[in-house]
Amino acid sequence: MVRHRKSNIPHKHGNNNETSGSSSSENSTTIRSYQFQTVWKTVIGVICLIVAVYIGTLGYLETRVNTPFDGEKAVQDTGLDVPDRYWGTYRPGVYFGLKSREPRSPVFGMMWYELAASAHKGIRHWCEQNDNLPTYGWIRHDGFTFGEQIISDPPHDIVTSFIKTAGGEHGGQWTARINITSVNKSNAPFILIWYGALDESMGSGPHSRIWGERGAIVGYTPSLGNFRVHLVPHQGKLLHTSYADAHSPGLHLLKEKYYSLLKIEKHPAFGRLAVVGPDDELNDKDKQVNFVPVQMLVETPFVLDVVYSTEDLPSPPLKGDEYTKVLEVKREEFDEKFEEEFKLRDKGYPLSDVAIAKAAMSNMIGGIGYFYGTSRVQSQYTREPVPYWKAALYTGVPSRSFFPRGFLWDEGFHGLLVGRWSVDIQMDVAAHWLDLINVEGWIPREQILGTEALARVPKEFVVQSNAAANPPMLLIQIANMVKLRPTLFQHDSKHRRILDRMFPRLQTWYNWFLNSQKGAEPTSYRWRGREDDGLQLNPKTLTSGLDDYPRASHPTDAERHVDLRCWMYAAADAMVHIARVLQRDTGKFETLREQLGDEDMLNQLHWSSHTETYADYGLHTDGVKLVRQVARSPNDAPKLVRSVTSPPQERYVTSALGYISLFPMLLKVLSPKSVKLGKILDMLDKPDLLWSPYGLRSLSKSAPLYMKRNTEHDPPYWRGQVWININYLAVSALKHYASVEGPYAGKADDLHRRLKQNVVGNIINQYKKTGYLWEQYSDHDGKGSGCKPFTGWTALFVLIMADEY
Repeated sequence: MVRHRKSNIPHKHGNNNETSGSSSSENSTTIRSYQFQTVWKTVIGVICLIVAVYIGTLGYLETRVNTPFDGEKAVQDTGLDVPDRYWGTYRPGVYFGLKSREPRSPVFGMMWYELAASAHKGIRHWCEQNDNLPTYGWIRHDGFTFGEQIISDPPHDIVTSFIKTAGGEHGGQWTARINITSVNKSNAPFILIWYGALDESMGSGPHSRIWGERGAIVGYTPSLGNFRVHLVPHQGKLLHTSYADAHSPGLHLLKEKYYSLLKIEKHPAFGRLAVVGPDDELNDKDKQVNFVPVQMLVETPFVLDVVYSTEDLPSPPLKGDEYTKVLEVKREEFDEKFEEEFKLRDKGYPLSDVAIAKAAMSNMIGGIGYFYGTSRVQSQYTREPVPYWKAALYTGVPSRSFFPRGFLWDEGFHGLLVGRWSVDIQMDVAAHWLDLINVEGWIPREQILGTEALARVPKEFVVQSNAAANPPMLLIQIANMVKLRPTLFQHDSKHRRILDRMFPRLQTWYNWFLNSQKGAEPTSYRWRGREDDGLQLNPKTLTSGLDDYPRASHPTDAERHVDLRCWMYAAADAMVHIARVLQRDTGKFETLREQLGDEDMLNQLHWSSHTETYADYGLHTDGVKLVRQVARSPNDAPKLVRSVTSPPQERYVTSALGYISLFPMLLKVLSPKSVKLGKILDMLDKPDLLWSPYGLRSLSKSAPLYMKRNTEHDPPYWRGQVWININYLAVSALKHYASVEGPYAGKADDLHRRLKQNVVGNIINQYKKTGYLWEQYSDHDGKGSGCKPFTGWTALFVLIMADEY
C-alpha cells in the first residue's frame, strides 16, 4: 500500500533501521519547527491584537474628552422658540450692545470718544479696567424686556436703555436710547458711533448680509428675515454723520477696524475732522461687508433712539415721546417687582441703599451673555489640546471688565440671586451649563467661547484639563431653588420637565466627582491640578476656586482636602432633594450623605486635636520663603524662587487657619449639637483670627502666609481679603444654626446679626464712595480691591439684606 512504500525501498547509505531512524528524526524536527512557527505566529498575533486593542483603546480614550454626553439635551427651546428672551444685552463685555440668542446673530453696539485732541482717552468700546470710569452699570434690568444703565465718563454722563416689543415670527422689535449729557453744561462736540456687525462664525456666505443705507443699517439673516436699524435723533444737535461698509477680521477687532476707516475731511466749523471713509479692503473680492459703523458728531445734550424693526410687524417700534412714557412704566414695574421679591423697604432699608441693591441685582441680570464657540481641552491621553464640540452658553459673568465669560462655580453662586428674580432664566442658564458635560461626566470650569471672549484671556488659561474640577455649587443651587419654590416643580410643569432632563446629567457629573477626586483614604477627597514648579510659595489649587489659599506645601497623592469633602456632602444632599422631587431612587445618595455626615469619620480625617480646628492633611512645612535666585549668566534675570528652610512632614496644615477651616459649618455638615460647631463659633468671633468689621477674612492674621505674595508677580488673593461668596455661606449657615434647636443657637444668632451688618454695611459704603461692587474687600479698612465692577457673587449681599438664603 502506498503508506508502506517508503519503508520497502533500501537506503543507499544504510540499512532499513538507519533509514527509519533518520526519517523519524526529520519528522520530529519538522513537527517541532511547525510547532515553533505556530507558537511564534500565535505570539505575534496576540501581540498584534494587544497593540491593536491598545491603539484602539488609546484612540477611544483620546476622544472621550471631547465626546458629548449621550443623552437628551437639557435645553430643548432656544432662539426664536423663546421669544421673550430672544433679543437682549447679551454682550456683557462691551459698554452697551445687543444681540439675539442665536449662534449666528448680528450684533449691535456703541463706541464713543471726545473730539478734543486734549482728551487723550481713546475710543470707549469694551468694558476696560484701565478706562477708569467713575462708575458704570445697570440700575434696572429685568432680563426680559427692559434695562437702564448709567455710564459716567467725565465730562459726560451717558444713560443707555432699551425696550423690547414682542410680536411677529422673527423675535420682535426693540429700541435702544442713548442719552448724553455734559457736566457743567459743557456742550463740547462728542463722537458717538453705533454699529452693526456679523459674527465671524457666520462666514462670508450669501445667506446673511449687512450694509449701510443712507445712515441706516440694513441686513438679512435666515432667522430674522429683512431687518433695518434707524438712527433717530430725539433731542439735541446732530452736526455731522458718516458711515462705511467695511470688512472686519472679527468682533474682537471692531475698534481697530474703525480706526483704520478714519479719513481727514474739511469741516466748516471744526476744520480738519476725522470721518469714516470707504474700506479699501473691500477691493478684495473674497472679503464681504460684515461691519457697518455710523459715526455721529453731536453737541450735548443729545438723545438718540436706535430703532430696530423687521418686515413682519406692521406697527413701528417705540421712539420719541412714546418711548419715554413706556420707559417710565417699565421703571415702576421693575421697582414694584423688586420690592415684592426682596422686601427691602419693608425691612427698613433707606431708599439710597435699596437703589444700590437694585443696581447689584440688575448688573447680575444685565451681565448675562450668550456665547457660542469651541473650548480647547486636554486629557492625559491627548498629546495636544483638542477642540470641544461647538456649543452655545447662556450664562452670567463675574465681571464685565475683567472676566466677561462663564465660570462654573461662580455660576452656582450667581444662580442663588438670579433664581430669586426669575426661575425661568436660572433654569435656562443651568440647562445650558449641563449641556456642556462630556461622556466622562466632566464640565470645563471656564468657558471661553468665540473670538471676542478668547481675545481677553491669557494663553496659559485657555486650555481646560479634564482632571480639573470646580466646586459643585451649581448642583447645590439647583437643589436650593427646588426647596424654595417646590410648587414650580410639581406634576407636569415646564420646570419639572427641565429638571427631569437635567437629572441624568447631574447624576453623571456627581459620579465624576466621586471617581475623579477621591483621596487615598476612604471618604477622603483631593483636588487635582496642584503643581509644584519651585517658584510658588505655596502651589495653587485653582480647581478649588480658592486659588492661592495655603494648602500642603508639597503636593502629593496623600493629601486630603476638607473643603472638597464638605462639598461632596452638600452635593449628595442636593441629589437627595432633587431625586426625591422627581420621585427617583435616593438610596445611594442618602448612603453617601450619611457617610460624609458622620462626624467621627470627618474628625479622623481632618480634626486637629492640637489646635482644635479642621484642616487639610498633607506633606507640609511652614519653613518656606521666597528668595532671589542668583543669575546663572549675565543675560539671565535673577528671579524669585521658593526656598525650603525646614523639611516637610505628613501632617495637618493647621497653620492655614481660614475659610477651609470653616467648611464643615459653612456647608452645614455639623450637627447643631456638635461640640466642634461650638469651637468654630468661638473662633469666628476673634478679631485677631478671622473676624473683621467688614466680614470674615479669608486667612487668619496668625497664619504664616497671611497677605504674602505667592510669586514675584503674584500678589495675595485668598490670603486675608474678605470674599462675599464665602461670607454669604457663613451668614446662611449661622442663620441655619440659629434657627434649629441646639446649645449654640444663641451664639449663632448673635454672629449672624453682626456679620450681616458688617458685610452689607461695608459693601454699600464702598459703592457710595467708589461707584462699584468689588471682587474682594480689605480686612484692614474695607476698601474694594481686585477687579471692578465685580457684579458676580458680590451681588449676593442683596440676599443677605433680604435675609433670604
